[in-house]
Amino acid sequence: MARILAYTSPARGHLYPLTPILDRLEARGNEVAICALSSELDMLRGRGFDAQAIEPGIEAIEIDDWKAGSPRKALGRSVGVFTARAEYDAPDLQRAIAEHDPDLLIVDINSWGAMAAAEASGLPWAVFCPYPLALSSPDVPPFGPGLRPATGPLGRLRDRMLRPLFVGGLEKVMVPGINGVRSGLGLEPVSAIDDAFGAPDLLLYMTAEPFEYQRSDWPDNIVMTGPCEWDPPAEVPAWLERVDQPIVLVTTSSEFQDDGRLAQTALDGLSDEPVFVVATVPAGDPATYRVPGNARVERFVPHAPILDRAVCAVTHGGMGATQKALARGVPVCAVPFGRDQLEVARRVEVAGAGTRLPARRLNPVRLRTAVRTATESAAGARRVAAGYEAAGGASAAADAVEQRLLAHGGLAVS
Repeated sequence: MARILAYTSPARGHLYPLTPILDRLEARGNEVAICALSSELDMLRGRGFDAQAIEPGIEAIEIDDWKAGSPRKALGRSVGVFTARAEYDAPDLQRAIAEHDPDLLIVDINSWGAMAAAEASGLPWAVFCPYPLALSSPDVPPFGPGLRPATGPLGRLRDRMLRPLFVGGLEKVMVPGINGVRSGLGLEPVSAIDDAFGAPDLLLYMTAEPFEYQRSDWPDNIVMTGPCEWDPPAEVPAWLERVDQPIVLVTTSSEFQDDGRLAQTALDGLSDEPVFVVATVPAGDPATYRVPGNARVERFVPHAPILDRAVCAVTHGGMGATQKALARGVPVCAVPFGRDQLEVARRVEVAGAGTRLPARRLNPVRLRTAVRTATESAAGARRVAAGYEAAGGASAAADAVEQRLLAHGGLAVS
């Protein structure tokens, strides 16, 4: 039996895919403690975990990249948030280590201070990543703008020419912030983002081919697990039983990014279609929307029973919502607004699992057309679902933790 300490950022979209992994680790006889956002403690304790709130100062620093006027400025705002949170989450993890005396650590990739503290601790440690990795490779396009993978000599030339522009720009913003955190803990600086991904003993990458692009140079510490999607237990809404039409699920970001117009555009564009639209707006107010007769808007409703009857999911390009649909073989119309969503939307398109509609081109007519086209991609969505299943999900992630970290630490594997 091992003592496992997990540390998460204040994002449900990161906590929820970690939860089934911790479930399996605990079921195998390990003790699990977790530091997470305060609103989720009762749920986590109900699952048998020793759950404590992360430092309140971390939750108080909200991501505000949606206020930026350009992708570069948005990245700068995000880096500023993660750097500011690091001042709290590094000592917060150190405190938790002292209290729990764990045998190994599992840390959120967005908790930069906690990542540095984990590395400095000398304990075996893993990072989990529920969104596309900005990991360089000659086999894939430079990360950021959502480019289609290159084909032929001209395509590879494109990537070589653009990589310094996009990756170099990304590193110019991110690396100083990462190194500022590392220096405070006596760690050597990194020279590239790739170095930060190579630091943990294990990186649980919560996706799989064919949704993720194939590459020949995956680092040895990366294990692709599939999405490990999970939602808290919830009752199926009674109104869902009365819906007798095919369903289109529309989702917006759980962390505010001013993408509410996606839901309204979908409501308007699909109002005359032979479908029932369910829109969830976790960071918005359902009362502010014009809702046609073939639709319903909720702040939250469990997605699983809706996706089980859905013919398409319209997402903001968030990795969680998109992979949740694809894991059930439901094609996706992805409308990316920023962050990593350009990369997610392009992967939907390249995998043949749906359509991509840039937010700048969003209007009711274009969205209706994109949804109609996406519904014809069910076969591609099922291929992605099969890839996720083959990756093993939460069980494969738990296996990797036990085999790579427990054995590394000299502990027995259950």
